[in-house]
Amino acid sequence: MSTINKCAVVIIFFCLFVSAQDKQPQMISLNNAMSVALNHNLSVIQSANNVDASQSALLAGYGLYLPTISATAGVGRTQSQYVPVGLDTLGTQYSAQLSANYMIFNGLSREMALKRASSAKSVADQTFYRTKQQIVFQVQAGYLAVLRDGQLVQVNVQNLKRDQKELELIEESNRVGSLAIGDVYRQQSIVATDDYNLIAAQNTYDKDIADLIALIGLDVMNEYKIEDSTISPYIDSTEFSQLPSMGNYEELRHRAMGSRADYQSAAENLKSASYGVTSAWGQYTPSISAYANYALRSPTFSDLGSNIKDYNWGLNLSWTLFDGFATNQSVQTAKVQERNAEINLKQTELTVGVDVKKALLDLIASKKQYEAALRSETSSDQDRKVAQEKYNLGSGTLIDLQTANASLVNSEASRINSTYSYITAKMNLQYALGDRSY
Repeated sequence: MSTINKCAVVIIFFCLFVSAQDKQPQMISLNNAMSVALNHNLSVIQSANNVDASQSALLAGYGLYLPTISATAGVGRTQSQYVPVGLDTLGTQYSAQLSANYMIFNGLSREMALKRASSAKSVADQTFYRTKQQIVFQVQAGYLAVLRDGQLVQVNVQNLKRDQKELELIEESNRVGSLAIGDVYRQQSIVATDDYNLIAAQNTYDKDIADLIALIGLDVMNEYKIEDSTISPYIDSTEFSQLPSMGNYEELRHRAMGSRADYQSAAENLKSASYGVTSAWGQYTPSISAYANYALRSPTFSDLGSNIKDYNWGLNLSWTLFDGFATNQSVQTAKVQERNAEINLKQTELTVGVDVKKALLDLIASKKQYEAALRSETSSDQDRKVAQEKYNLGSGTLIDLQTANASLVNSEASRINSTYSYITAKMNLQYALGDRSY
């Protein structure tokens, strides 16, 4: 082989190696998933955009306390004809004007507009804060679902291997005449069912990964490996002694009331609605504004600054004495909005209390379920070993062995489900309390 051909082969193998390295799945831990979601999730981005918009509205509210200044300039031609004497004149007029207007009083509308803009900014901030908490919890729940379903896939893999091995032993026993062909058929059916269950579990696992990747805002076309060594498939029972009980409900509810961003947002909406009522009442009062104008006029552009100069200033008083009950309608509408905001605040308070109670109940129940599932898994494992030994000795039936094996698989699945349900319940309680910042 020539030197050129050898170099070409080396380059090809190097490119294939680099390509293979590039296709290695990206490892994603739970903390990494949360961090990516906070920067790429579309709901978080939209909420951040709303914060920016509310900041602009607040700046505009402060701007109401400043005068409005405008400048105009123009040029015009005037043609006049005096018919009796046949006089025809043509004139040119250049002009420039600078005007300033300032609202002195408009029935507190300006003041209330600023306060409502400030409340809107606070609501946007609280919504952004709660949206991040919501997305983080969704990522946590989705991530745990992936880990759970990955464990269930492994349970199905081990079960399939175990039953395939048992099928090989049964077929061998049938060939030597120690077992009936019916046992072979029954075990073949079990293996086929195991294969079906494994395919379904793998499909669920793959779809959960796709959902998680879409949630955190990454490209679903790429390959990812969801793995976090800090999350154990077993729970240290010593932490159960630190769990809150229903006796802590009132304490947790008050804690949530002080920290939940959605409750704070509802309270701000009530304040904003009360400002709206004051603003509506202000329409019954007169408005006072000041103005000042500085104008230049000249028939030639070069003399615009040295010809005619006009100065004028003054105050304007405007008072609508009757507007066909339009102001009354505004006041009544504002009052209704205030009452609805008050109702919404009470509803949010109830929602916070219910969320905390349900999260607490789920946590307590998941802890009990895990303990029961762990006992069941231990007993099922021993039962399966006894059934296997009896079947090998000929004192047990295949149906007994299959029943014990199915019970073991179910108990393993229950233990896995209860493990991740418990971890999710702990995170859900944190979300219900709403005091975790990101």
